[in-house]
Amino acid sequence: MKLVYLIVILLAGGLLSWVTGRWSRVLPRIIALISLTTDLILLLLIYKNQAGTGTGIWMIQYKTEWIPSFGISLYLAADGLSMLLLMITYILGLLSVLISWKEIRDATGFFHFNILWILSGITGVFLSLDLFLFYFFWELMLIPMYFLISIWGHENRIYASYKFFIYTQASGLLMLISIITLYFIQGSNSGTYTFDYTQLLGTAMSPTLAYILMLGFLAAFLVKLPVVPFHNWLPDAHAEAPTAGSVILAGLLLKTGAYGLIRFVLPLFPGASVSFAPVGMILGVVGILYGAKLAFAQTDLKRLIAYTSVSHMGFVILGVYAFNEIAFQGVIVQMIAHAVSTGALFILAGQLYERIHTRNILLMGGLWKQLPVMGSMWLIFALASLGLPGLGNFIAEFFILAGTFKSNILMSCLASAGLIGATAYSLRLIQKVLSGRENTEWKLKDLSVREKLVSASLVILILYLGLLPQKVLDTAKPVISNTLNSIEQVVSPGSGLIK
Repeated sequence: MKLVYLIVILLAGGLLSWVTGRWSRVLPRIIALISLTTDLILLLLIYKNQAGTGTGIWMIQYKTEWIPSFGISLYLAADGLSMLLLMITYILGLLSVLISWKEIRDATGFFHFNILWILSGITGVFLSLDLFLFYFFWELMLIPMYFLISIWGHENRIYASYKFFIYTQASGLLMLISIITLYFIQGSNSGTYTFDYTQLLGTAMSPTLAYILMLGFLAAFLVKLPVVPFHNWLPDAHAEAPTAGSVILAGLLLKTGAYGLIRFVLPLFPGASVSFAPVGMILGVVGILYGAKLAFAQTDLKRLIAYTSVSHMGFVILGVYAFNEIAFQGVIVQMIAHAVSTGALFILAGQLYERIHTRNILLMGGLWKQLPVMGSMWLIFALASLGLPGLGNFIAEFFILAGTFKSNILMSCLASAGLIGATAYSLRLIQKVLSGRENTEWKLKDLSVREKLVSASLVILILYLGLLPQKVLDTAKPVISNTLNSIEQVVSPGSGLIK
């Protein structure tokens, strides 16, 4: 039941925030903080008590019948990957509430309702082992984020929210078709109709049908990552969303796509995944280079950061389809490091916008003199984005490139050029925002105590990932081994695919 509590606490906290928001602006914020803090503490207790005591790769499981006549159950389970992603979910959730303290002044109750319900949907995605339940939580993330962008966003928020909704809803429906088809195939083969993930593993079907069903899942996950050419919704959503929305989008929602590849696509369709691997690696490299190029060309600060996400997520899909342990380790670290570094950059962009009321980097410059603490934060996280040794992104990208080199030398070399692009856009960002001629008309205040607390926590996280990544790698190791084993079973001996 502990896993159920993680979801229920957020749902109940969201409803309570909405109700209390009718007569108070502050109570919803406090309720949101209490809900997320409670979930984080509960998760840490689960991790501490269950590590090494679970069955197989699962640290803790909970299963009960929900709609037995249709084979639907409330089946939740957590392994090392789930634990890591949930930890960063609640940490970024807490920071999203803190950074919205002064930015969001209208309808604070409904705002925090949407924040908590998005996070409850993300929690459900990372825990669900019933595919019907997984799809339910996948869709639960969608509606609150739509409201978050359309109500509290910037000038073109309606356009951006519709675009986000259409892309994610359409791709999600394709995944639903694949889930239902898989359900009926399994029922036809075994006589037992079920959405249970563990029973659907190894479902017998023709290679062609498996490939088609895999594409349905990929549609949802590649759009959410996002992978070029399915990325078009992302820059608009980021540019128009409030700061908390951008942080949750970049830090958490994109990770649900990567999680889906590791948890569902590879284990459910190992043979089809092997066939798709060359295409997947090409998509990854294209995303890395294309995202870096467009990031360098942007003048809107948030759109620049948004395109860096396209580039960084390209490393994720490249590492997934490299099919070896080193690359997979890099993928896990990249998911967390990107959540921290890019989340931090969006937080800083929001804090800067509150002070100067523009996102045009051509109008900025010389801000280091007035904002030395904020300038230091910009420098740290821009260097993290370009992959400076000692910070989390370096570990991730080094592992991905090293692992990919063992599988495909050409793809690894091409992807390495993305590091040059990352250096170019990161240094351009620093030069345009912090250096150059100072605008003497601006009289700006540096980070407040609340803002310093937020930034300091993220600096600690990115340094921890860069200097002491072994704990993260050990936690995720059973998941990596299990996923690679599912691929090895369909690879012919001596093929050299798994190295």
